[in-house]
Amino acid sequence: MEIILDKIKYIYGNKINAINDVSLNMSENIIYGIIGKTGSGKTTLVELIDKLIVPVSGKIVIDNCTKNNFRKNIGLVFQFPEEQFFETTVEKEICFALNNFNISNKNKRIKDSLAMLGMDESYLKKNPFNLSNGEKRMIAIASILVYNPKTIILDEPTIGLDNKNKRIILNLLRRLNIRYNKKIIIISHDIDMLYQLVDNIIVMKDGSVFIEGEKDIVFNNIQLLESIDISVPNIVKFENIVLNNKKIKLGSYDDVKDLIKAVYRNV
Repeated sequence: MEIILDKIKYIYGNKINAINDVSLNMSENIIYGIIGKTGSGKTTLVELIDKLIVPVSGKIVIDNCTKNNFRKNIGLVFQFPEEQFFETTVEKEICFALNNFNISNKNKRIKDSLAMLGMDESYLKKNPFNLSNGEKRMIAIASILVYNPKTIILDEPTIGLDNKNKRIILNLLRRLNIRYNKKIIIISHDIDMLYQLVDNIIVMKDGSVFIEGEKDIVFNNIQLLESIDISVPNIVKFENIVLNNKKIKLGSYDDVKDLIKAVYRNV
């Protein structure tokens, strides 16, 4: 599913340009990371893609999506999960989309979506509003996974999660992309997490795309990113320190364990 944004502009009621002349071509089966300072337009951008809001100018084209099947093909997990909850039990909450889309085999889908997140049936009768922040986030993700959309958008998906559940989310998203060809779009301030997972990075600044491209190319523009107060992943910092001080080019590694092995090979 290809997503094309052509000169998109969005203005809030107070006439502030939240999104200004943004053009992007988001290819199929790619994991995208969107970063930027607070107020740079990240959340507004994904809300435009999800058609929660409508641009004042420009157009958004989503391949193979019609008015009738759009909601079934794109799932958005909000930054604050309780904002997307409707029901009084986890079971009803996860089942909401299945009922809305007239999808059968509900019980199996609900249990499978929880299992993918390392959760069991004991959560089904709990009130989602009474769960911990981390549990709310996992239930919100389950409520999207249950109807199997082609594109999954997540706004700060790892906030409030411990390291174990962060790994579950990362491994799940990677598996959904590789095995099931899902397009994944993630907003996050967790730069190190994004570097492990994504293929491409979009950097937002003042409602515009500041720089975008393959993650290694974007994150190696260290001075450019630091000029807008964006940090780079610790792995990239270390690789550049070794290159500058020891003149050893380690290459690019997503995982710190692989980086350590490379260091030992070059000592």
